[in-house]
Amino acid sequence: MALLDTLLSAFKGGERTRVPLASGVMHGWLPGFDTGTGPRSYEYSRGIAEGFLANPIAQRSVRLLAEGIGQAPLHCSDPRLAALVAATSAGQSLIETLAAQLLLHGNGYVQILKDASGAPVELFALRPDRIKVVLDANGWPCSYDYTVGPHTTRLSIEDEGGWPGLIAIRAMHPLDDHCGAGALQAAWQSVLIHNAATAWNRALLENAARPSGALVYDTADGAALTLDQFDRLKRELDAAFSGTANAGRPMLLDGGLKWQSMALTPADMDFATLKSAAARDIALAFGVPPMLLGLPGDNTYANYREASRALWRLTLLPLAEKLFAALREGLAPWFPGAELRIDLDRVPALSEDRERLWSQISDADFLSRAEKRQMLGLQAEGNAA
Repeated sequence: MALLDTLLSAFKGGERTRVPLASGVMHGWLPGFDTGTGPRSYEYSRGIAEGFLANPIAQRSVRLLAEGIGQAPLHCSDPRLAALVAATSAGQSLIETLAAQLLLHGNGYVQILKDASGAPVELFALRPDRIKVVLDANGWPCSYDYTVGPHTTRLSIEDEGGWPGLIAIRAMHPLDDHCGAGALQAAWQSVLIHNAATAWNRALLENAARPSGALVYDTADGAALTLDQFDRLKRELDAAFSGTANAGRPMLLDGGLKWQSMALTPADMDFATLKSAAARDIALAFGVPPMLLGLPGDNTYANYREASRALWRLTLLPLAEKLFAALREGLAPWFPGAELRIDLDRVPALSEDRERLWSQISDADFLSRAEKRQMLGLQAEGNAA
């Protein structure tokens, strides 16, 4: 198709001139080098390990969005396209996988697998961290390298016949011409704070839910412990009185020893508030109402129904349309003019909105029956199946 367009453009005297793009610095995806000052830099594999696998707020946010889009009812005008998009490839659900990749990495890549006649038979979502964009002389993508271990496969945007071979989807990144920015990158500092607060809470719990005190050696003559006595006493304390198994165990002291407990300062007690604030920031970065994640102290919405409706309107539907628009465009040569979107009439969270819309259009006497069907997104009566 690209060759045909070029020939037609040449015969018509036309010219498609593209401005040059940057050489392709992948902001946010290269390993960071911490200098010890300032916030820790972001790197994707570490973000997955600490953000998605080790942080319940980030993981639940991603799963809530990805599974919500992946299991949403679809409206597709072509049964073949619907079967192609809804099929499971190598155990992965295409829409759910793409949504998760777009949230975590900011990029999604779909390989179009074809049969001998050139018709698409399978859509497979590639891992975006294994993709490297190959650029032409002007900085525009011309192909992609997919690397697994020592093996690299060159994936062309179009095959020899000019048919699409790969669909690239990217979230917006103002400083990168080729790769998008994921929501996890924006939530990275809050993820670190939340994980640190969780580690602090666990350490405090393992220490009998109170900070360590001080063992004071107080004698009338002012003598100090010898080095051997100090080491032996430290070993005995660690073995007999530290950890949750020894919580509340009485301590027997002699020889001028006394235990001085230490209370938590208000700053130490504030870690719970800090953890809740970090959790809300993580939810905000992913576009999930905190109420749906069970976070305490968040009363932005009056009830779960309002929060669920806001989730669909503000996050799920825009993300789904971004995915479906890319799939419609990439598969347009085989399915020209085909519709692919979420069927809003079958989404329970939006039932009240749809009921209100149907009622308003039904009561509009100045509209004809055909106009009402068009406003509701229904086919004309003559074309309805």
